[in-house]
Amino acid sequence: MDTLALTSWWPLRAPLLVAAIAVVVLLVWRGRRWWSRAGLTALLVLLLPLNVLTGVNAYFGYFRTVGELSGSAGDDATTLAAIDAMSPTARTLPTHGEVLSVDIPGTRSHFRTRPALVYLPPAWFAHNQPHLPVLMLLHGTPGAPSDWVDGAEATGTLDRWAEAHHGVTPVVVMPDVNGGFTADTECVDGPPGNAETYLTSDVPDYVEHKFGVAPPGRAWAIGGLSEGGMCAAMLTLRHPQLASTFVDLSGLAGPRTGLTNAVGGTVSALFHGSQPQFDAHEPAWLLTHDRYPAVAGWFEAGGQDGPAVDAARLLAALSARAGITTRLTVVPGAEHTFTLWHSALADALPWIVARVDGRTPATGPTTRSPAIVAKTPTIMVADTAHR
Repeated sequence: MDTLALTSWWPLRAPLLVAAIAVVVLLVWRGRRWWSRAGLTALLVLLLPLNVLTGVNAYFGYFRTVGELSGSAGDDATTLAAIDAMSPTARTLPTHGEVLSVDIPGTRSHFRTRPALVYLPPAWFAHNQPHLPVLMLLHGTPGAPSDWVDGAEATGTLDRWAEAHHGVTPVVVMPDVNGGFTADTECVDGPPGNAETYLTSDVPDYVEHKFGVAPPGRAWAIGGLSEGGMCAAMLTLRHPQLASTFVDLSGLAGPRTGLTNAVGGTVSALFHGSQPQFDAHEPAWLLTHDRYPAVAGWFEAGGQDGPAVDAARLLAALSARAGITTRLTVVPGAEHTFTLWHSALADALPWIVARVDGRTPATGPTTRSPAIVAKTPTIMVADTAHR
């Protein structure tokens, strides 16, 4: 039962759709008694949302099997007390990393958030605990920190890398960027809350002191999907002292309250109507007003995700001109889904590790090399989907 597929038509989605159609046919067939019609109506009320939910899940690829749905990794996160009890007393390293749920307080930002998730690799539990690098992974909206674990299956990707590299990966921090499932801060300090201060001050301070990791700077990277992808690029450009590397997966061109790159009502909704404040958070503006020779950026989007592709191509070109070592990948046929973000993290991880941890070679079982069709000293483009 746990292996029952949720993203393919068979064996679940097709029978659900057929059942819904059959109920509709029976309802429109005249001559049925009222109690029979009432029962069929109740059944249809159940079948319709099930069909919608399974369809949406199949598109985004969030839960792939019944087992993932019934035992999501985000719900299984361990506690900080349990982790403290495990280290540094263990004589042998664990065979896999541990995901724990932690409350990171908004000490400076006063931003109210949901619990963050933190992945601690096996090497973190060593007696002579190294100062490991850090990768922050930011979710989108609607969404939650657990999206990276449950939807993008980041834990499996990290465990496979750790197994091939003596238990070493970055410590991965998945903070809450919005404060609610449908909230949308775009990672700025604005009416929805002081998300930028939280992500660039409160979270780094807590992680560095609680987990003994490398200090912010060269050994830190920020990645994200959708809204979180834009946040990763924008926060790194605004705070290059925090991270040297960003990974922007399917992000838009900048903070936006809508689903496209059109600015719309963003300035009034997020920046109290201040155009200078908006400009100071717009990656294109930042890239044309400063240079970032110590920064590297990875842009990836699905070929069918028009706004994200347009944003990635624009920002990758501007990044290269601003001195950023830049990688652009457009995946043919892919869309704005967890299927893409799962594979993109696996593709980017060796590159991320090579950037933030010079001790670990950039090779491993998660590596897949897309075709390079153009190359310059500062930008490598893997792009076979033309628009």
